[in-house]
Amino acid sequence: MRTAYLDHPGPVPMAHRGFSLEGLENTMAAFEAAVELGFRYVETDVHATHDGVVVAFHDETLDRVTDRTGRIPELSWKQVARARVGGSDQPVPPLEELLGAWPDLRINIDIKTPGAVLPLVRVIERTRAHERVCVTSFSDVRRREALMRLTRPVATSAGQTTAARFRAAAALPALVRTPVVARVMAGVDGLQVPVRHSGVEVVTPHTVAAAHEVGAFVHVWTVNDVPEMVRLLDLGVDGIVTDRADLLRDVLRARGEWVD
Repeated sequence: MRTAYLDHPGPVPMAHRGFSLEGLENTMAAFEAAVELGFRYVETDVHATHDGVVVAFHDETLDRVTDRTGRIPELSWKQVARARVGGSDQPVPPLEELLGAWPDLRINIDIKTPGAVLPLVRVIERTRAHERVCVTSFSDVRRREALMRLTRPVATSAGQTTAARFRAAAALPALVRTPVVARVMAGVDGLQVPVRHSGVEVVTPHTVAAAHEVGAFVHVWTVNDVPEMVRLLDLGVDGIVTDRADLLRDVLRARGEWVD
């Protein structure tokens, strides 16, 4: 079932962990900066604290980007809330705060650990955010578990195992490719993939065409180089995830593909 998350005319510009040139990733300031640039889509990873609070944060530990240390799944929300990101006054935000701050903002959510699945489901149910989130994970098991427990459909993209099966199916001869790809992609709306993985090109004219044949989208991460943005858009990808929201906006405006 198609949700409103997927309703966007033209390529989807997605701000990776918000937008901050100062390293304030996954902070409310970064998400606000993306919104102020005109972005309707942002991406975040999520973890859950020991007491079940879902936070918008990439790493499993606080160590890299905050002034605190420790594994988030082993810490209470009270402990995580004391952390400040990048030497600033910005705390680690609960996902529920992000969902509440901009009711029309669409959020791509990557579930990082098994312990975040049920708390995330509860947040989506409590905020009734089904129509404006895309739930994904590198782990197809985590992704499926979340979808199974939600009371309404959400947009979703393939995990690593499904993406690998898609690449194999896309390499089949044209006469047999489409039905096999359709079976592989059953239950997901699209792919969110890097340009290449382990030296192998993932996003090619062939793979984009194979996805489009079965109505699946192709979003590419994380693209920060203008010529590469242009090349991928020319290739026909359906979205780009970027740390340089400012540059992607300029590229899309120049092409007449930016939606105000």
